[in-house]
Amino acid sequence: MNVDSFREMYIAELQELRSVEAQLIDALPKMAEFASHAELKQAIRTHLEETRSQQTRLDAILHRHGAEPREHVDQAMQAMLKEAEKWAGMVQDQDLRDAGLIASAQRVEHYEIAVYGSLATWAKLLGQENDLQALLSSLDEEKQADELLTGLAKRMINPDAAAT
Repeated sequence: MNVDSFREMYIAELQELRSVEAQLIDALPKMAEFASHAELKQAIRTHLEETRSQQTRLDAILHRHGAEPREHVDQAMQAMLKEAEKWAGMVQDQDLRDAGLIASAQRVEHYEIAVYGSLATWAKLLGQENDLQALLSSLDEEKQADELLTGLAKRMINPDAAAT
């Protein structure tokens, strides 16, 4: 597919972000199973619900633009999730595995923050106010998820892992 306009690039990136959210909906339950700390399990489960809402928002945006939600597959997310799963399977110690899960989850969060931020900027430039508000809502949720993971890592998970 050739992209010949800023709007087409915007739609293609929305479709890829929709793919990101779909992949996460599949991956987050597995990550919650791998997690040992109850607070980390709960944080992952909570983010799963947020991710479902984010996917619904993206579906609505794509529908407004007459675009198919499943046009593009985000290969970067595929690679990050594959690495997270490989990492979780390599580490037997629960505390170490949880520290690795947080590192993997934060890679994903930072990627999503970057994409949502770019798309929000593009929506503003394109005069897509409804899109902008939805994208900013999701961006805020991603930032909060990252902050929660950072807090868990600093407060208990990384110190527990460092003690092994």
